[in-house]
Amino acid sequence: MTLSRRSILLGLGAFGLSACATGGTLGPRSGAPSGGLPADLRPVSNAAYDAWVANFRSRAINQGISAGTLSAAFRGTGYLPGVVKRDRNQTEFSRTLEDYLAIAASDERVAKGRAAFARHRSTLAAVEARYGVDAEIVTAVWGLESFYGERRGDVPVISATSTLAFDGRRGAFFEKQLIAALKILQSGDTTPAMLKGSWAGAMGHTQFIPTSYQAFAVDFNGDGRRDIWSDNPADSLASTAAYLSRNGWTKGRKWGGEIGNGAPQGRTLQPQAGGPRFAVTSNFNVIKRYNNSDSYAIGVGHLADRIAGGGPIRASFPPDKYGLTKDDRVRLQQRLTARGFDTEGSDGVIGPNSRKAISAYQSSIGQQPTGDPSQELLRSLG
Repeated sequence: MTLSRRSILLGLGAFGLSACATGGTLGPRSGAPSGGLPADLRPVSNAAYDAWVANFRSRAINQGISAGTLSAAFRGTGYLPGVVKRDRNQTEFSRTLEDYLAIAASDERVAKGRAAFARHRSTLAAVEARYGVDAEIVTAVWGLESFYGERRGDVPVISATSTLAFDGRRGAFFEKQLIAALKILQSGDTTPAMLKGSWAGAMGHTQFIPTSYQAFAVDFNGDGRRDIWSDNPADSLASTAAYLSRNGWTKGRKWGGEIGNGAPQGRTLQPQAGGPRFAVTSNFNVIKRYNNSDSYAIGVGHLADRIAGGGPIRASFPPDKYGLTKDDRVRLQQRLTARGFDTEGSDGVIGPNSRKAISAYQSSIGQQPTGDPSQELLRSLG
């Protein structure tokens, strides 16, 4: 089985948003402050959008949004052309489970996860005690959705959701998200300046869309606000546990595991032909309520196990369609970078940066710049 873009650009607001989040940070994402947003994610003049907002105001008032909330929410906001561009430019491509796990449970993500778990141990223990969801699972969701809070998104949610509602491709869905975002402001949980997230409106440490926030977010620290945007992740972590708990999580039951590596009894999966097999339980299906992808759920479960001190996947994966193993791909990236063709990392995943480097190298030696890796290319790099 291969993975769609929705399953790997987690947290960027993927197409077909999942019930809770848009999925985690397995793709590049800006963590810069709002002043560092790309030009196309800053408001531009658009008369048709302005007319749509004017008409929308009456619909919002009919749904209980006050005129004062509307005025405050839309002050300084506007049409974001980059949001429409990103929504329309979601070309499908596939990832193997091996590639997915190389990113989802990378050494860096595991190390940061263990550090985050230790840093917030008391909060996570209290969350687990209240909701019955393993603290490591909650931490792993946090790690996939926002890299433990480092990449929460900095696009104003009112601008993003109103732009997408106006655009109309998924207008009804995003108007519902816009109304929910306005209700968040009206309830006083946060301010317009703080209401930021991904380009598609997913918010906070664990990337709740506004309607899921309304349904599942909790005030865990007792300050009177369900604040998932704060640097303090307590409300976000508890909200994630509440979401999983209310969707059927069974306390004390593992999510599953690799067969032959301590996996419980359960349904078996082999997402990648020739790769490892997994046994999964009902809690695996609960994780999929967060993002309806087998590989996402395996990623969360495996990352949780690694955070708890477990080891990497034991079974090997087969060579890819180019005849390269992961070790081959890592060597290819390392050798390209050493030659001055920077792949921006050597994780064994041949993504856009690696393909760009391969093309540049191929051009430099007089070959057609296909961007495709190969054993021949690896040998040519010495």
